[in-house]
Amino acid sequence: MDNKIWTKDFIIYSIINFLLILVYFLLNSTITTYAQIEYNASSKMMGLIAGIFIVGALIGRLLIGFFKITKKMFLMNILFFNLTLILYFIKLDETFLIIVRFLNGISIGITTTIVGTIIALVIPEHRKGEGVSYFAVSTALATGLGPFIGISLTQNSNFMNIFYISFLFGVVSLIISFLLNVPSNDNRKDLSFKNLLDKRTLPIGFIIFLSAFAFSGIVSYINLYAIEIDLVKTASFFFIVYTMAVLISRPFTGKIVDIHGPNIIMYPAFLFFSLGLITLSISHHSWIMILSALLIGLGFGNISSITQTIAVSKASPQNVGLATSTFMIFMDLGNGIGPYALGFIIPILGYSGMYKVLSIVIIFTIFLYIILNNKKEVKAPNFNH
Repeated sequence: MDNKIWTKDFIIYSIINFLLILVYFLLNSTITTYAQIEYNASSKMMGLIAGIFIVGALIGRLLIGFFKITKKMFLMNILFFNLTLILYFIKLDETFLIIVRFLNGISIGITTTIVGTIIALVIPEHRKGEGVSYFAVSTALATGLGPFIGISLTQNSNFMNIFYISFLFGVVSLIISFLLNVPSNDNRKDLSFKNLLDKRTLPIGFIIFLSAFAFSGIVSYINLYAIEIDLVKTASFFFIVYTMAVLISRPFTGKIVDIHGPNIIMYPAFLFFSLGLITLSISHHSWIMILSALLIGLGFGNISSITQTIAVSKASPQNVGLATSTFMIFMDLGNGIGPYALGFIIPILGYSGMYKVLSIVIIFTIFLYIILNNKKEVKAPNFNH
């Protein structure tokens, strides 16, 4: 039996996932600024343009569960993803941008769900939790680097370069997709409501929903917040520090989770995240914003990885794909509803007030985690080794 995790396919799937999520957050972190500058969009319209992407992603994730995954299908969806990126170069009006975002969301939803499902199949069964934990790092890194690249480009060049870079990443993902093997599988479900979501994933799904909701306020609005408080250059480095915090902490936290279970990391991560949001809300100096990035990296960076590991480890073998889809749906909901809902709060409380509110949301999430994930549920899974 092959015990290796770091196979050629695992590495390529991780790279593709990294590139897809990188484009996801690169565009999501800059699209509100683009809409404001190019179309003079209101805060509510900016939220809709940011959030409609997630509606498309949700539809894509729900649909993919009813089709057999093949290499041809995978390549077709990567190609579709690249075609949606080309549409960003066509500048018409806000309505057209909303349509482009919707189609781009569908393509991301389908393709990342396929990747997440196949990853669970190519990892040795008795090392699934460990492998998924490593794979989740590609998502966490892209979550930080995407906004860094996007915000840096908005400061130093025009928005077309953001779309060029996104398309370049899309083309690279398409090219390396031809090197992949797609394992034989047919996890299609009958079209019914019960097969849309994995009920065992719902508790951790609510946790990642609220966490992603809070993080979306950073991704979508930190650039505009930084302009307001005159810390634009610092804002670009925010996501580099965030990424470094994830890179440094994740190998240690992953091993601790394997031995002691997720609670020993999840509770401090929630507190770091909440404290980071409070710190961000009072960022009047560069060092304070950088400190908030470090805290949020230790917080959300670990929450996003560990919750995905929990979701997959709880799923039965035949439901790994559905569990992956369910987890991503809840993360997408948080990322999608967040910018739109917060668009109503910002005119009332301002950006600083919004981050204070999100800090309270994370405190509430701690109590929800305690209620929904009791000791029996969060017992350390047998990941090893």
